[in-house]
Amino acid sequence: MRTVIQRVSRASVTIDGKINGQIENGLLVLLGIEDADTDEDIQWLSAKIVNMRIFDDADGVMNLSVKDTGGAILLISQFTLHASTKKGNRPSYIKASKPDIAIPLYEKMIAQLTADLGKTIATGVFGADMKVELLNDGPVTIVVDSKAKE
Repeated sequence: MRTVIQRVSRASVTIDGKINGQIENGLLVLLGIEDADTDEDIQWLSAKIVNMRIFDDADGVMNLSVKDTGGAILLISQFTLHASTKKGNRPSYIKASKPDIAIPLYEKMIAQLTADLGKTIATGVFGADMKVELLNDGPVTIVVDSKAKE
């Protein structure tokens, strides 16, 4: 699993002109899923996201996690995170999982993040044409790949 994690002051996802999910102060997490991903990847990545210390403490030092601050999470599926750009100018998405594999893993990630954060997270809709808006705070943007954990 590959993620782009952005610390945000606010973020929302709109589908067919209607807001599907929105948050204030927290993390916008873009999630790419590949066939090799497992429940272990979900557990590791969820713990990493919820406990990553990228929020300022009272001294202005990034020492707090989204869980510490009581912040929120907006999770968006994004197969383009597994784009291969080695050849030509048209990215290949061959590594990105097809819906029959990706949807159950996406749903497990939602459940795991909800459990680890201790409250319901906001989401997009897998495979939908989504319009994502955000106000990146910092900016703070971090890429995490569960395959690079060792």
